[in-house]
Order: sequence, then C-alpha cells, then structure tokens
Amino acid sequence: MTDHEPENPLVAAERDIIALGIAVAAIIMLVGTGGSVLPEAIAALLGDGDKPNVILVNALLLNIALIIFGWRRYRELTREIAERRRAEARAQLLAATDPLTRCLNRRSMIEVTEGLRKLAETRGEALAYCMIDLDNFKQINDMHGHAAGDAVLVMVCDRVRALLPREAQLARLGGDEFAFVTTFPAGHPERVDDLVVRIYESLAQPLRMPELTVSIGLACDTDVDRAAGAQVDGNALMHRADMALYHAKKQGRNRYFWFEPSMENELRFRNQLENGIRRGLARGEFVPFYEQQVDVESGALVGFEMLARWRSPQLGLIGPDIFVPIAEEIGLINELSERLMEQAFRDARDWDESLTLSINISPVQLRDPWFAQRLLKRLVAAGFPPQRLEIEITESCLHENVGLVRSMIISLRNQGVQISLDDFGTGYSSFEQLRSLPFDRIKIDRSFVSELKEPGQRSRLVEAIVSLGRGLDLPLTAEGVEDEEILKALKTMGRLKAQGYLYGLPEDAEGVRTRLAAAGRLIAPRAEPGVTASRQPGAPPLPPHRAAQG
Repeated sequence: MTDHEPENPLVAAERDIIALGIAVAAIIMLVGTGGSVLPEAIAALLGDGDKPNVILVNALLLNIALIIFGWRRYRELTREIAERRRAEARAQLLAATDPLTRCLNRRSMIEVTEGLRKLAETRGEALAYCMIDLDNFKQINDMHGHAAGDAVLVMVCDRVRALLPREAQLARLGGDEFAFVTTFPAGHPERVDDLVVRIYESLAQPLRMPELTVSIGLACDTDVDRAAGAQVDGNALMHRADMALYHAKKQGRNRYFWFEPSMENELRFRNQLENGIRRGLARGEFVPFYEQQVDVESGALVGFEMLARWRSPQLGLIGPDIFVPIAEEIGLINELSERLMEQAFRDARDWDESLTLSINISPVQLRDPWFAQRLLKRLVAAGFPPQRLEIEITESCLHENVGLVRSMIISLRNQGVQISLDDFGTGYSSFEQLRSLPFDRIKIDRSFVSELKEPGQRSRLVEAIVSLGRGLDLPLTAEGVEDEEILKALKTMGRLKAQGYLYGLPEDAEGVRTRLAAAGRLIAPRAEPGVTASRQPGAPPLPPHRAAQG
C-alpha cells in the first residue's frame, strides 16, 4: 500500500479490539468478583452460610453476560472479515479475467506483460507478444448462434493454453481476439515460430466449424532481427503485434507475421487514407468515371460502366481498388456508393436512350435488406429509366446470403432493372444458382479474357463460359479487352459486349458528354464552354495511345 492510498477497511476492522477487549475485561472482573461471591453463593445453597451480597451477584451475572456478548461479537466480526475477503478476491478475479474463458483480460494483460518482460530482461531472455484473431467469427455467430460462438471461443482458449509454456500468460482481449506472452532465448525466435505452428495444427483439428481460421501477429521486445537492441514496454509490444496481425489479415488471413517497421508505415498510410476518405466524402472529391461498353460484332457503343474515382488534392486521382476496401471496412461504402449513383443517374439521364448504365454493387450493400427500395427511390428522384440501368453483383454476394440477394434481384427486375453477374468464374457461384437466380447477363472476368492475348491461343475457360451463356440464354460481356488479338478471338465466339482499354480509358462526365455530343447521341446537349474533346469518337471507337494505358 502506497502512502497516498486509503487504509483498507478490512485492516481497520482487524485492529478493532473493542469487542474482544470487552470480553477480556469481563473475564478479569469475573475472576475478581467471582472469588468472593461464588463461595458465599455455594455456601448459601448448601445452607451453611448467609445470603450472598446481591450487588456482587448481579455484578457476577453482568460479567458473564459481557463475556458472552463480547465473544459472540468478536466471532461475528471475524466471520464478516472472512466474507469480505472472499468477496474482494472474487471481485479482483472478475476484474482481472474474462468470465467466459477464464483468461486474463486486456487490462490485466498489460500489467502481466510488463512484469514478464522485466523478468525476461533480468534472465537475459526475450519476450514475444502474440495476438490471435479468429477469421470470419461473425459468420459463425450468424450461422450457428451465439451459444455456438461462445463454445468455439472456450475451445480455442483451451487448445492454445494447453500448448503454452508454464510461464506464458494467455488473455482474451475482447470479442474473438486473444493474446499471449511468453519468454524465449534471445536470438532464437524460431522457438516462437514452432509454438505458433503447433497452435495452427491444434486449431486445424475439427472444431465443428469448418469456416474457422486464425490470423496471428507477433512482436518481441528486442529489435526486429531479434538481436539485442532497444527495449519496448508492454503497450508498445501490444501495438506492434496488432500491426503484424493487421498485415496478416491483409495478406489473406489464416497466416502469421512478425512485426516489421514497414508495417507501421503501411498502417500510418492506411490511417491517412481513412481520414482522407472521410474528408473527401464530405467535400465531394469522389466522382464517377465511365468506361465504354461496345458490341463486339458491330463496334457500336452500347453503354458505359460507372467506375468510382477519388480526386484527392494530396494524392491525385485514385482508383477504387485502393479506397473501396477501406470504405467497406470503416462503414462508409453505402454513403459513398449512393452518392456516386445519384451523380451517375443525373449524368446518364442526358445520354441517348439506347445507351445503358452499369453500376457495380458492393457485397456490403447487399447485406442491407432495404437496398433495392433505396435504389429505386433514387432512380425516381433522378428521373432515370430503370430499363437503362444494369446492376453488377459479384459471386461473393451469393456465398454470403443467397436468399436475401435473390429477393433483391427479383425486386429490382420487377421494376425493369437488369442484373449482371460480375467476375464470373472467380467466386463461388454454382450452376444451380445460375439456373435459379434470374440474372440477365454474365460478365467474363478479365483474368480469363487476358489469356486470349497471344495469337493462336484460346482460353478454354472463356469458351466454356460462352457455351454456358448460350445454354442458359444469357448474354455475355468480356472485361479487359486490351488489344486487337483479344478482340479478334472474341469475334469468333458469337454475339458479345466488350469493354477495356482498347476502346479508350475511363472518362469523367464531361469527357463522356463531349464524346456523345460529337456523335449526336445526347438527348439534350448543353453548352459547355471551354470543353474540347480529348479524342474524336468513331464507330468503332479508336483505341487510345499505348502510353495512356496503365
């Protein structure tokens, strides 16, 4: 106990000797008075003497009562102190441990880590901090219930604890995240690697949850090459392990990494992107670009696909592969996508009525049961015909919740919206889903189309997808058409739509208006002073200069 801390009330209670003092004083008085009163009382009872003094007899009885009272009070006080001690021990246990798994919790883990680090330092050892996160744990709760999820957490904890060295400490940091600290001989991180491998092997044994995997991040209290170097405290260890865990998840999950300084720079850049996305969304920095979609046989322009772009004042023009995954993780993808759609509807409203607009939908958006209603409401507000809109969804959406996706597809198609299955062949769709879900089009992923580049080569996968589309009476679109050889191969496969750099780079709204105005394909062309066409349109559209491709 430090000087500034208040005295424990239990300690004060132990020092309270009043009750015991009363009993002791009563015993002394009993001895003093009883020596004269008891012989007289006994003689009176035997008829050999006079009546005892009444005052002394009363004093004797009072002494006896005080002895009984003092002793009972002392026993009650002792019992109360013991009960308070047990309650305090339970409170301390609850404050330091996770009630479900009986592991340490986050707060106590920091103290334990620092204590074990100092112990390792005195023994010339190093300390490893290991952070474990269960991949896709939310799906387990959603599919099997929270009781099953709790059982998995307890089972994972038990299996990890069984493998840890005696001095190691295990904690549940919260949710589906665990951590442990353990010492190891300095300069020998392979000891920790072996332990992590055994953990993966143990968790790979049947958990009755085949979708469960784990990602692990590691950090040690010496510099990154595990040689003797500057020490870090428990908080820094946790932070470094967390960065290594984030890196493991970004690399595909179900793997582990040791912390490296580059991870800190990467995470700092990610934080910069997160803040930039929030600011950019408020400032209107996200704009729609449009990529041409062309009929392969005739070369005629038939529509555009809307592609998101971020015009960042600091970073320049950024593609969706950078900011969309982050926007999904931080919960801004719905707002971002809906703002872009509203702008795209306004832009496309003035195009020729024969031109369609395709828009990609994030799997996160399709988890919202009201997405279809909000989309239709925005179409009405913008005055854009639903028949000219094509929604593109990826195969991963079908894997997550095929029932909800089916209801949305039906709701949108009932209003005239076309539905396309994007990136076909790269996800989880099955023939049964293609047969049962009312898709209007299949898009062949660019990774398959690129195999048509070399003359004389034919992608059997592309041919199989084309045959499948014909069998199901579904039109097809080929993505990633980048050169004439690919186009020549596609022309032999029947009636297709195509898009890619061969037909031009994606353009912003003004570039599209310039192109369509020159071709006379604007419904109500508006005067746009100072705007000149970046390249003259043609039929078919001319490929851009090679230097413009990226």
